[in-house]
Amino acid sequence: MLQPSAPEWTDSECPVARTADLVGDKWILLIIRDSLDGKHRFSEYERSLGVAKNILSDRLRLLVERGILIRIANDRGTRSEYQLTSAGRDLFTLILSLRQWGERNAFGADEAHSTLVDPATGEPVPRLRALRENGAELTPETTHLVKTAESQQ
Repeated sequence: MLQPSAPEWTDSECPVARTADLVGDKWILLIIRDSLDGKHRFSEYERSLGVAKNILSDRLRLLVERGILIRIANDRGTRSEYQLTSAGRDLFTLILSLRQWGERNAFGADEAHSTLVDPATGEPVPRLRALRENGAELTPETTHLVKTAESQQ
């Protein structure tokens, strides 16, 4: 199980709050985005993000500490690379969802922006949707929360 850097979770029973504790920082989300886009080195993240070195170093350290990235030193001990763990790769749909929300809501109709495409078709990745097993779309109005188990405190 992944753990936050702080000693306690913000809301111990909420998966959204726990995820925000782990990845809810602008720079962390952008590093994950860049990692999913194939970046692995400090210099690649720095060039892509334009972030101060101390902030980038801190966020990479946190991502390694939290089990989202692993740091791999090269044979000569210089220029480490970072790779997503399986938990980090699981964030693909979160980043895709944020990207697609941004495409719909954070840009004007004629404003240029990046779009994730399927290289096999050249078409934009289809919009993510929550679906029932029969294919019907789920919405906030057609779902509700339940606890999966009582806390063992």
